[in-house]
Amino acid sequence: MAKRTVFKMLEKASKKYAAKPYLSEKSDNGWSRTSFSETKTRALQLSSAFIELGVVYEDKVAILSEAKTDWIIAEFATLFAGAISVPLSIKLLAEEVPFRVNHSDAKLFVISENTLEKVIKNWDAYTNKDLKIIVLDQPSEKISTLCKSLNFDENKLIFIQDLYQLGKENFEKNSQKIQAIANKITEDDVVTISYTSGTTGNPKGIMLTHLNYYANSHEAVNTFQIKEGISTLLILPTDHSFAHTVGIYTALVKGLSIHFVDARGGGMNALKNIPKNLIEASPNFLLTVPALTSNFIHKFKEGIQAKGNFIEGIFNRGIEAAIQRNGDGFRKPPFAIQFATAGNYYLAEFLIFKKLRTIFGPNIEFLVGGGALLDIKQQQFYRAIGIPVYQGYGLTEAAPIISTNTPFAHKMGTSGKILGGITCKICDDNGKELPKEQKGEIVIQGDNVMKGYYKNPEATAETIKNGWLHTGDLGFIDEDDFLVVVGREKALLISEDGEKYSPEEIEEAIVNSSKFIQQIMIYNDHQKYTTALVTLNENPIKEKIQKTGIQKADLLKLLKEDFLNFSKQPEFKDKFPTKWIPTQFQIIEEPFTEENKMINSTMKMVRHRITETYQHRLDVMYTKGASQLSAKENEKVLDRYFNQ
Repeated sequence: MAKRTVFKMLEKASKKYAAKPYLSEKSDNGWSRTSFSETKTRALQLSSAFIELGVVYEDKVAILSEAKTDWIIAEFATLFAGAISVPLSIKLLAEEVPFRVNHSDAKLFVISENTLEKVIKNWDAYTNKDLKIIVLDQPSEKISTLCKSLNFDENKLIFIQDLYQLGKENFEKNSQKIQAIANKITEDDVVTISYTSGTTGNPKGIMLTHLNYYANSHEAVNTFQIKEGISTLLILPTDHSFAHTVGIYTALVKGLSIHFVDARGGGMNALKNIPKNLIEASPNFLLTVPALTSNFIHKFKEGIQAKGNFIEGIFNRGIEAAIQRNGDGFRKPPFAIQFATAGNYYLAEFLIFKKLRTIFGPNIEFLVGGGALLDIKQQQFYRAIGIPVYQGYGLTEAAPIISTNTPFAHKMGTSGKILGGITCKICDDNGKELPKEQKGEIVIQGDNVMKGYYKNPEATAETIKNGWLHTGDLGFIDEDDFLVVVGREKALLISEDGEKYSPEEIEEAIVNSSKFIQQIMIYNDHQKYTTALVTLNENPIKEKIQKTGIQKADLLKLLKEDFLNFSKQPEFKDKFPTKWIPTQFQIIEEPFTEENKMINSTMKMVRHRITETYQHRLDVMYTKGASQLSAKENEKVLDRYFNQ
């Protein structure tokens, strides 16, 4: 059997879809398109240049840039040179970049004009003093100005066009080396090291292999029955594991055409350009995350309200009618409901819904949701207007797709059916497999499971046991064989846009800097902001009340100040991204203990149990008027200190 590698996928695509457009990006002259065969040719030329720069087998090449054609070509070139790609999140802060570059032992660092500042801002923090920077843009006044302002030698920058020329000039000399590497590479060789879980302390580097990408791409195509040659506008960054697999590798399997959002001028320009790029690219489908779909809904409703009460009434009645008609998507309601709702639905469809769909371009068929769990209300809304969002589930350690809804098997409120080639079981705390409808940890096995965590065998052994990947996510298989993901067991926060963060270091900082906080569990489950549950040190609280006669409202104010005391400590100043610092907290009366099963035998918090027990307190912090409601709940808990 032929080796199942990325090389095999690109080779097949470059022949089968040779002249068809693969990668398209916006330039001053319109859309610049690169075919499948041209992509391979340019990647080979660039790999020749990488070899000239000293890249050898299993070297690392870090990439930090907005999505663009040369991003993709740089990754292929890295592989052709025998090296490993390290795609870094475009959302990283400047101080977060050096750790990943250092930990991965990167030899080259591929960046863009837009990311230059965050790369060179902490130049002294990179341990590889011979680290070479490759810029995926032309020299510019902006680049020169940035280098001067940060006292960085611009002559250290290598521009991509110079590398293409270097590669061409030396290609004949290096072609045999490149072929030898292709022959040497096995299915188990690493393609990427992705740092996605935990952005301070000790983030893990997830190693994904040729077989991981090959298997996940092909199974995704088979499960979704993707048609050949359809196109998408890639709104998500290419470092995002979901976009990385579907945007780069699945496209090779079916000859998909990928358009990149015009990000010239930075991230704000990219956001402004999405509506225009949608019309220009005319995609058949889009990859999305809840934050994006939520923004679109907000814009839709704003536009409808601006049309006046009459149109808004038609729209609202049409949405409600469509939701009733669609049911859960798997089982349609009876004919009586279909008949009763037909008038409101078809009036809204004729006057409003079909016009809304054109915002995504004339050829849009569906959206695929990933990165974070999509609220069922959003799923119902998009299904109602005729652009269903097929929610999936996965994680980077699984390359990343584990399950997905499709046009052929769709049930709202679930994460779809398990991909072919993947075995999934739901296990209890002892590893025993549970029957359908019972909740436990999602555990999988398949060719998509990562090789392990780079330079971290301990974490690898904790996650992969006897060939089974323990996801740390909780869920169950329902009666119709759909996977329902209900929460997280692992100590990871997930924001609304799917970004992940490990909370332990902030928790330690708060507790260790506070006089009154005894325990804290930070929480964010696909929300816009982060919150926390805390327990209090009783003795200092009682002492404060007895000695000062402080009133309840003032005590609560003091607790808030004490909660944020860590930010005044020199070692924590500006250390944590603002989005992960809790904006509110709820005081829990009973401490987390082994007796109430909130703490396990190793003295770690059992987060899913705490979350389940105090979900009503967490919900308070995400409702309308959250600040006032939170204060009232906290004052109730503080009552007992004043009534003793």
